[in-house]
Amino acid sequence: MSEGEGNGSEVGKVMTANDRTGQFTIASVVFLGAFLLFQVQPLISRVILPWFGGSPSVWTSCLLFFQCLLCGGYLYSHLLTSRFSPAVQIGTHTLLILAALATLQILPEPAWKPAAVSSPVGHILWVLARTVGVPYFLLSTTSPLLLRWYSLCYPERPPHRLYALSNSGSLLALLSYPLVVEPFLDTSAQAYFWMSLFVLYGLSGLLVLWMVRGRGVDSTAVFQRASLSVPLHRRAWFLLSALASVMLLAETNQICQDVAVVPFFWVVPLALYLLSFIICFESDRWYRRGLIAPVTALLVLGIALIQIFGTQLSLTVQLPFWSAGLFAIFVLCHGELARLRPPADQLTGFYLLSSAGGAAGGLTVALLAPMLFPAYWEHDLGLLLTGLLALGVWFDARGWVKGGFQPPLLPLAAGILMVVVMITMSASGIESVLRAQDSRRNFYGVLTVENYEPESAVLLRHGRITHGLQFRRSPSTPSTYYGYRSGAGRAIALLRERREQGGRGLKIGLVGLGTGTLATYAKSNDEIVFYEINSDVIEIANEHFSFLRDCKAAVAVEEGDARLLLEHSEPRAFDLLVLDAFSGDSVPVHLLTVEAMEVYRRHLAEDGLLAFHISNLHFDLQPVTEALAIDASFAVVTIQNLPNSRGANGETLVSDPGSTWTLMSADSSFLRHELMQRDRLPSVARPGNLWRDSFANLLPILKWSGSR
Repeated sequence: MSEGEGNGSEVGKVMTANDRTGQFTIASVVFLGAFLLFQVQPLISRVILPWFGGSPSVWTSCLLFFQCLLCGGYLYSHLLTSRFSPAVQIGTHTLLILAALATLQILPEPAWKPAAVSSPVGHILWVLARTVGVPYFLLSTTSPLLLRWYSLCYPERPPHRLYALSNSGSLLALLSYPLVVEPFLDTSAQAYFWMSLFVLYGLSGLLVLWMVRGRGVDSTAVFQRASLSVPLHRRAWFLLSALASVMLLAETNQICQDVAVVPFFWVVPLALYLLSFIICFESDRWYRRGLIAPVTALLVLGIALIQIFGTQLSLTVQLPFWSAGLFAIFVLCHGELARLRPPADQLTGFYLLSSAGGAAGGLTVALLAPMLFPAYWEHDLGLLLTGLLALGVWFDARGWVKGGFQPPLLPLAAGILMVVVMITMSASGIESVLRAQDSRRNFYGVLTVENYEPESAVLLRHGRITHGLQFRRSPSTPSTYYGYRSGAGRAIALLRERREQGGRGLKIGLVGLGTGTLATYAKSNDEIVFYEINSDVIEIANEHFSFLRDCKAAVAVEEGDARLLLEHSEPRAFDLLVLDAFSGDSVPVHLLTVEAMEVYRRHLAEDGLLAFHISNLHFDLQPVTEALAIDASFAVVTIQNLPNSRGANGETLVSDPGSTWTLMSADSSFLRHELMQRDRLPSVARPGNLWRDSFANLLPILKWSGSR
């Protein structure tokens, strides 16, 4: 839940109520703490994202960590203020501040990069604990503790303005990161800026503790003990918070799967989540059950429909609808939560149980769902539960629950529920999963192997994206993005012509295995090395496709992140190095940076070719790849071959969707060949599109129209 909700209603004895300096100091620490709490979340997540293949699950795992630690901060605040005297509270919190300042280091060490692991959630949590663990825990205690102490020192001034100030700081942090911080500062500068502000926060916090102690609050007094045992509604507090948290993480994961793993798409759902708290808890007049509930039910249906037709809709349609639907869900959950909040003396228990519900939602999405569901059903089941909640709230608001259902309303309710269930099941892809030959889910996504009868083939999908297809009648024919007219097909043909004149085969490296289609080009004297981060992809390529088994060349498959593997291996002198990790909707940015290019160049023969497959639904990667080539003093061309065959109904065949490739080489004569000039696109390289490990901005290359 939001970090800014603390209990500010408890009043104790004070010595002065008009000390503006003290009030300003406490207010400043509350604002700064809230700002730092939400600014560090996208910062540290952005830093470690390349370590784990750029997977959307990295952000989900990070959110799990932040929610659990936030819950721990609330528990600390609740126990400290309800069970110990002010003197013990101040002494304990002073030690916590000093510990956080002494261990301050939020940039992880390069030596902490993981080896190849199929489920790196544990390693992510370990890295976060080593870096931001203690500082984040301290920040999570700021609002509940300081609002409580403020009410003791200044009982005539209600602390509600501090609550609003805290949420304002949190919202400012979230909105400023993708719009101001990330575009203009690299990650090192971001980290040092944040740590400088944290030192200021820590010193100011010590000043506040000194002020509270110096104002003569009775050190032998013990705060009134807040209880968790409120008999009514406490399950609702937990469940409403858990449902909102599930939708926050699951929808963010869904957006990142369908668009990109970038801070902008992390921050927007989290900002909407926080804004809903501000609206629902600031005043009772904003939440109208009879209006919000039916609107939420309709938007839930809309989100489910977008799940079905998402690839046919532009981002200008999808993102506003996602945002509106998600915001309505948050307002519904948090509006009901605010409606059921207890009296003032029970508020710390209320916030503790609510934050525990948020942490439980995070655990459900990040840990339980991948083990229980073969696809991203937690998102669509969350939609179903939200739809049912919206209908229940609507009926209750209209008085239909207490008065009993009238006969005409029963078919209406049953019909609405049936529509919700049917659309949700369709959006979840339950039928396709059950129909698939094989379906697997792990940290890196959902893989399905399906029969594709229109072309008598079997294909592999990663989410909605086709990652390879093999014909039953001609299993050695390359298809999809790797046909003879593709950039990879042309590169291999040209290299084959040159190398065979010298009497030797080709050495080819391929980042991204898929089904292993490119192995069909190999001859007996060739060497091929595939790099694949997803162990399930390796198993599926061997079990359901024969490209690797039928390959005549010496084939090796190395499991792990390709960049990390290449960084730690001796130069391979590849004639061709294919980077095929960008055709999915989630773009692994760390494979498209200046530092990554240095690694590729070290493993490339002097006259070798680099081939980037950049077909992508939502991003125009041509400016980025061409900028990398120019920076490395490589000659470069970008080739786009369009589909040249259609199905019986005029649709584009899955086996020939067309593709876009950027090819580059230190030997410009390769790219002047007629084969490389055919279907060439005009150059669009610009200096601002050059990415580094510490700085990359995907927003300028986002294709809002959604066309390839």
